[in-house]
Amino acid sequence: MPGPRPTPRLSRARVRGATIAAFVALAPLLPAAAVAVGTVRVDAALPYVCTLPSGPQPATVRITAAFPERASVGEEIRPADVATTVELPASAVADLTTPRAATVRAETRLAVGAAQDEQRTEATWSGTGQPVAVPAEGHLVLTTTGDVPSLTTGTAGELVLTAGALAVDLAPSTADGAATAPPSLAVACVPAPDAEGRTVLARVPVGAGAPTGTPSAPPPSTTAPSSPSPSPPSLPTDRPAPPTAPGATRATPDLPTPPGAEPPPDGRGLATAEEEPPGTPAPRPDAPPCVTEKPTPMSLSAYITGYSNVRKLNGANVIPVSCALIEQGQPEFDPREDGFHLITKSTARLSYQGRAQTPPFRATFLTFGFTPTTATLVLEQTGPMSIDSDVLLIFPDNIAETYVRAPLVLRVLDVRVNGTPLDVGPDCRTEKPLTSPEPDPATYPGDHLVLVGKGQLINGTDAEGYVLTGGGPLTGTVTIPPFKDCGAGGEDLDRLLTAAISGPDNHVKQIQGQTCSVGIETPPPDQCTEDRQPLVIPKPER
Repeated sequence: MPGPRPTPRLSRARVRGATIAAFVALAPLLPAAAVAVGTVRVDAALPYVCTLPSGPQPATVRITAAFPERASVGEEIRPADVATTVELPASAVADLTTPRAATVRAETRLAVGAAQDEQRTEATWSGTGQPVAVPAEGHLVLTTTGDVPSLTTGTAGELVLTAGALAVDLAPSTADGAATAPPSLAVACVPAPDAEGRTVLARVPVGAGAPTGTPSAPPPSTTAPSSPSPSPPSLPTDRPAPPTAPGATRATPDLPTPPGAEPPPDGRGLATAEEEPPGTPAPRPDAPPCVTEKPTPMSLSAYITGYSNVRKLNGANVIPVSCALIEQGQPEFDPREDGFHLITKSTARLSYQGRAQTPPFRATFLTFGFTPTTATLVLEQTGPMSIDSDVLLIFPDNIAETYVRAPLVLRVLDVRVNGTPLDVGPDCRTEKPLTSPEPDPATYPGDHLVLVGKGQLINGTDAEGYVLTGGGPLTGTVTIPPFKDCGAGGEDLDRLLTAAISGPDNHVKQIQGQTCSVGIETPPPDQCTEDRQPLVIPKPER
């Protein structure tokens, strides 16, 4: 295996226009009396569907807030008087009365999309409520208030805010104040199908040339607005735009500015306009289908491929181009002694013909140094795959580190030794998932592969190494466990395969391609095919 090569450089041109910088320095809510003239109030009651232990239940979510009529470029837009009220039907109350709850306290997290022209981000409006009595009959009404993030945009144009998914954490208590069993209940809510096109909370004109007058917003009411409004864009994510096919326009990552940091001197945000010369994208190589059946606003997809060494066999085999379906998490700021960290926790699933696995691939080695052996292999995912990204915001440079953790079992489908078939049976596989050294075993227990990607994000210029949405190299070391259930007709081949293949210190290097933002209303053509599959097919690198 050749020595490690320098980390490939992922060139990115500066993004057209400025990005919307979502500041997570939380601002205290202003009381109603403190709302100044020149604001517009939002009072929208929207139909939602909430998933409880008893099943999906209809609910009404009422969102109230106050926004400025308009804002200047670079001016902080701070929502005020924000409250979220969830009204659950009587049929849902049984989920609380069953554990003998007398009162319940709620915490909510509402995803609010922000879009301006082609720029998009998403903020989380968090709230807490006082304990309320669980009614013997009738609806349960829970109201929360709390701090919400401010928004700042570096360009002129209409800023559109849209309500999205809502998470409700319930903490029930008994009549004597003790916790129930279970002590908490997590409820996930999404806008109901008939809420489509009605979830826009406000439209705030920004900058010179913005229309005068009050921005459009749902009229105060206790029901969903009946007047038609333009369909809002799907809830976007505050994520960098990855490298694209040759000749396409590329973008720098959209990174928030932490408190105390200064924006670039052009004053337009974290990115400035610049385009690459036009060109013709390279032909797209063949790749397995990579289709997200039910995308959410946070859905991404990407292809991955690479090499994995088998140390005992003194060789490496190609892991074929495989589809990964990713659900990107909400980015959160974490202030630490060394600076502000932007933490994003995502999940992923391999996808091949409806199964969580790679496509079958063939590997040929000289077993025991002299016998040519060819096997058809598959990597099967046996549990959730986590992707944890940590960006240390040190302007102008930002250091990115991403850990991918995946429980993968290696299956052997067929074997030929010196051209002669060796029947390994239908269930030949490693006895447990592949394992890697885990830097945080308390948080991530169990057997799984660990791959690490490192990158440097330079605002307004280039990105080097790996970032989730841009792709790049991921490396790690893996132990291949012993095999089990190998053989047919009473022949036990477990020890043979274990002796030939299993063992530690097998190097893995995977290359992830640029992601496709499949969950947004109009996926970028330099990221996705017309049928919403990843456009970029990566090539394996040793």
